[in-house]
Amino acid sequence: MSRSEQTGPTPDAEAPAAFDFSALRRFPDVEADNLFAWDPTDELILDSTAARLADPAAWPIAVVGDRYGALALATAARYGRNAGELRVHQDVRSGELALAANAEALGLAGSYTSMPLDAALFEGVRTVLWQLPRNLEELAEVADLIARYAHEDVRLVAGGRVKHMTAAQNTVLAESFGTVQASLAAKKSRLLTASGPLRPSEPSRFPAREFNDELGLWLCAHGATFAGTKLDIGTRFLLTFVEKMKPGAATAIDLGCGSGVIAAYVAANRPELTVVATDQSAAAVASAAATAAANGLAEQMTAVQDDALAGFAPGSAELVVLNPPFHVGGAVHAGAALKLFDAAARVLKPGGELWTVYNHHLDYRAQLERRIGPTWIQGKNPKFTVALSVRSA
Repeated sequence: MSRSEQTGPTPDAEAPAAFDFSALRRFPDVEADNLFAWDPTDELILDSTAARLADPAAWPIAVVGDRYGALALATAARYGRNAGELRVHQDVRSGELALAANAEALGLAGSYTSMPLDAALFEGVRTVLWQLPRNLEELAEVADLIARYAHEDVRLVAGGRVKHMTAAQNTVLAESFGTVQASLAAKKSRLLTASGPLRPSEPSRFPAREFNDELGLWLCAHGATFAGTKLDIGTRFLLTFVEKMKPGAATAIDLGCGSGVIAAYVAANRPELTVVATDQSAAAVASAAATAAANGLAEQMTAVQDDALAGFAPGSAELVVLNPPFHVGGAVHAGAALKLFDAAARVLKPGGELWTVYNHHLDYRAQLERRIGPTWIQGKNPKFTVALSVRSA
């Protein structure tokens, strides 16, 4: 039977070697004075597991949700085992790139192995360190994988900022583990520890799949995908303009594709277009591929993981469609949207079109004019604006 208790973080008898968290950078993700490459939760997770990580019997270790490498690189620096025993999964491509750059800068290249979110990541793992997601579906998918494939003695240590944590997280973890314990708060962070994996007998429910009657499409989503299988209201408004987008175009890019709903709708309603769905989230790209397959669009629509179109040639795109994020991690920040505007500007051909939807209060028109070219407002509803920007020569 599952139980939930409150405990304090376990004090460490012998402090581990110091690690300079301030040396970590977020690049190539957005950098700003109020955005950081680590937080007190990373330190709390590491402090509470120091004695355990020093014991070879606690390895191999899987690190999940490590934004820029704080957990993985501090573990590698302090305990220095081989890369095959320190497995890391980051959903976001910019996080993978930042981890690699930080490892190189700190002399820790080759100290870990980056892996996708699958059985191999957790096979035989005895310890999991995890920066908790706020998305309960992501929490459920990862917890289910750990329970299925990790060692029977696995210990999960997950942490988050208190302001972002809810009792529902304990409940979700209790669906996959026999024991779930919550720590007292420290440094405005809190830990959840779990053990006793409940081996599921049923297949995983991910990716989730739901038919959208309004669009006439199946929408598929892994846990970490924005909006899941639902139709985001900004996307709904943007899709009403699909027939007007770049007449005569042969190719289109759904930038920041999420579940692939925009790409799938464009492909289904503009059969002359070949569509690429791209996102920096591995979960989103897998979801978009599943959405394409579920709707018989796999030959017309492809899904590619990329950070801000880095793998796309300059001047190669005729049409880009974008519903940009208005936050970076947990912080409301325009940097992510501006990064995507710059990416579209680089990849669009002269005369190519960027169609963007955004909340009225963000008022991106001036930025679109500056970064892309002439911009016209195509429509407004009570909450959203749709803009058309044409790439200057």
